[in-house]
Amino acid sequence: MTQSENDITVVHVMRHGEVHNPEGVLYGRLPGYHLSDLGRQMADRVAEHLADRDITHVVASPLERAQETAAPIAKTHGLDVASDERLIEAANVFQGKTFGVGDGALRKPGNWRHLANPFRPSWGEPYVDQVVRMMAALGRARDAARGHEAVCVSHQLPIWIVRSFVERRRLWHDPRRRQCTLASLTSFTFRGDRIVSVGYSEPARDLVPPHLRAGAKPVKGAAKGYGA
Repeated sequence: MTQSENDITVVHVMRHGEVHNPEGVLYGRLPGYHLSDLGRQMADRVAEHLADRDITHVVASPLERAQETAAPIAKTHGLDVASDERLIEAANVFQGKTFGVGDGALRKPGNWRHLANPFRPSWGEPYVDQVVRMMAALGRARDAARGHEAVCVSHQLPIWIVRSFVERRRLWHDPRRRQCTLASLTSFTFRGDRIVSVGYSEPARDLVPPHLRAGAKPVKGAAKGYGA
C-alpha cells in the first residue's frame, strides 16, 4: 500500500458569512455582494476556531463574499486564497429578484413555470451537475493538502447537495431543512482518495441571526433567509 492510500486529509467546506443585502434579493452569482460587518465577524470567528488546525490550503468560490470569508483563515496560516470556479453558487433563474414569503417573485404567475420540476430542479442548475463540480473541487483541495487539512469556502446549496450525495440522501429537499448555516463547516475526512466520514460544526452560531439558522421559519420579506 502506498503512503497516499494511508494519508488522512480533511477538507472543510465552509459557507460564507452574512452578506450586506439591504434590498433582500436572491443575489446568486451576481457580483458586488460583500460581507456585512457581522459577516466579517463570522469569518474572523471561524479563522480563530481553525487557528490551531493543520491547514495548508485555502480556496474559495470567486464571488466576493466567499473570497472575503476565506481571507482571515488564509492570513492566520500564512497562505494565499486560491480560487476555484467549481465552488461557485448554483445558477438560479430567480437571481436578482426578491424571494420572500408572500411578497416576492412567486407572486407572479409568469415565474410559476420555473417550479415545474423540483427534482431536477427546473429553476436552476441541476443537482447532479452541482455534485459533479463540487466533488471535483473537493478532490482538488484534497490533493493540494494531502495528509493535512484544506478549507474550501462555498455556498449553501452546493455544500448541502454534495453532502447529501456523500451521505446517500436524495438530492431534492426542503430548503428550510438544510443543515448549512452561515459560516458553518461541513468537514469531509479522506483516507487516501476515499471519503470515510463527514462532520458538521457551527463555530459562529451565536453570531447567526435566529431566522437564518437551520430549520428556522421563513420571515416575510427576508429573502436572505435563503442566502446563497
